[in-house]
Amino acid sequence: MDDQELLREAIALERTAQQALLRGDLARSRTAFRDAAERYRQSWEAAGPRAFGRLVGMLKASVLWGDGGHAAAYARAQLGDACDSPPACYALALAALIQGDDEAALPAIDGMRAAEEPAFGRTADALHALAHGDRDAYERAVTAIVADFAARERHLTGVAFADTAVMLERLAAPRAMAVRPASKVMPVLG
Repeated sequence: MDDQELLREAIALERTAQQALLRGDLARSRTAFRDAAERYRQSWEAAGPRAFGRLVGMLKASVLWGDGGHAAAYARAQLGDACDSPPACYALALAALIQGDDEAALPAIDGMRAAEEPAFGRTADALHALAHGDRDAYERAVTAIVADFAARERHLTGVAFADTAVMLERLAAPRAMAVRPASKVMPVLG
C-alpha cells in the first residue's frame, strides 16, 4: 500500500472510531482509534520526512484509544528535540506533553504559533495552558476549539467530532484540568 492509501485507511478508521465514541461504544472506539494510530504511523513511514500531520494524527488517535506513551516516544525519536514548521512543532509539543515533559513542550508550542491557521493558535493556547497548569486559560482555549469544530461545515473524517478537543480533554484529565465542554461535537467522556 502506498502512503496515500494508508492515509485514507487511517482516516476511515478514525471515522469509525469517532462514530463509535459518539454512540458510547467505548470498546469499538478504542479498537478503531488503535488501528487508526497504526495506519497513521505506517503512512508517515511511507510518505517521507515532512508529512508531520500524519504524526499528529497518530498521536491524537493514540491518546484517544488510551495509550499515547508509545506513540509519543516514537514521534520524539522521529523529530528529535527541535521542530522547523508549525505541524512538526505540533507533533513535538503533543509528544512532549503526553510524556509529561512540559518544559520540552513549551518551545514547540511557541513554534506552532508561526502558522497562519487560526486553529493552530487555539490549539497552541490550550497546550500552553496545560503545560503551565492554567485551568482558566485551558478552559477558554478548549471552549474556542469546540466552538470552531461545531461551526465547521466539513470535518476531515466526515463526522462532526471535535477530535482536538477530545484529545486535549484526555490530556487534561490526569492534570485535574478537564472542563468537559458540552457540545454536539463532543462525546460524553467518562
